[in-house]
Amino acid sequence: MQEQIKNINTLEELQALYTATFGKNGTMTMRLREMKNLDNKARAALNLENTELRELFKTRQNEIENEILIAGLKKQKLDVSLNAAPENRGTLHPMTQSLVEISFILESFGYKPYTGPEIEDDWHNFTALNTPAHHPARDMQDTFFLPNGNVMRTQTSAIQIRAMESDGVPIKMFGIGSTYRKEMDATHGPMFGQIEGLYIDKDITMSDLIADIRAFLKRFFEMDEVVLRIRPSFFPFTDPSIEVDLKWKNDKWLEIMGAGMVHPNVLRNCGINPDEYQGFAFGFGWDRLAMLKYNLPDLRDFRGNDIRWLKSAGF
Repeated sequence: MQEQIKNINTLEELQALYTATFGKNGTMTMRLREMKNLDNKARAALNLENTELRELFKTRQNEIENEILIAGLKKQKLDVSLNAAPENRGTLHPMTQSLVEISFILESFGYKPYTGPEIEDDWHNFTALNTPAHHPARDMQDTFFLPNGNVMRTQTSAIQIRAMESDGVPIKMFGIGSTYRKEMDATHGPMFGQIEGLYIDKDITMSDLIADIRAFLKRFFEMDEVVLRIRPSFFPFTDPSIEVDLKWKNDKWLEIMGAGMVHPNVLRNCGINPDEYQGFAFGFGWDRLAMLKYNLPDLRDFRGNDIRWLKSAGF
């Protein structure tokens, strides 16, 4: 039997012999049924034979399966000198790329990221930011008003209010999200991404603000040095308020962001004593920065979902 098993070359033949040996009416099965009539020595010998035969069948089955696998591999041909088929891989959208990089830079400066609701109440979007009802600054923004009195968030400054209300001071944070205004042209859209930073502590000055802005722009645009122009401006939630322009590669001045020292009324609205704490805030559209970094002319292309445009722009 052992030699017979070793000489079998196919799984079909091996299975047939196994059935004939260990099947319902197999030779070994019948012998095992008569084990009760054997003495102890004969029983032990029969058990040993049964075990050895089963192991032999299993070993031969593994051998045949390996032989089949090896034979199949020998028939396959792989030419490793051929060029691999091109991969059609997707990439991160340029807006996403810029957002990830901006967030990484700000977090490396110690700013903690926050988010907030895109549908805001009047308090967080206007009143707490020193823009009470009938304040003329409300006319500076074309707001989407909702029937219940809420608004589509016009600025991520509302996140700053929520952060100060929940975590108090000192605080160093940046709010990130989408904002909504009734604007639509090559450099503006009705929805745009905005990031606003806030740093409130004791003895924070305008010099700290400008230093952080300068360091951020150098990192983001990968420039050895940046030339800034600081212009006075007006925002109801900062005093003094400034606009920051960057001298670009063609010697043109580009408006980059608005900023300023947080207005004392904003601090009071959040339960913070302005005689003890002060700080600065800054805000910019990250999609606008992406336009500059990637040299893209029209903001509307960002949200067009045109794969052909993304490929032609090198993304």
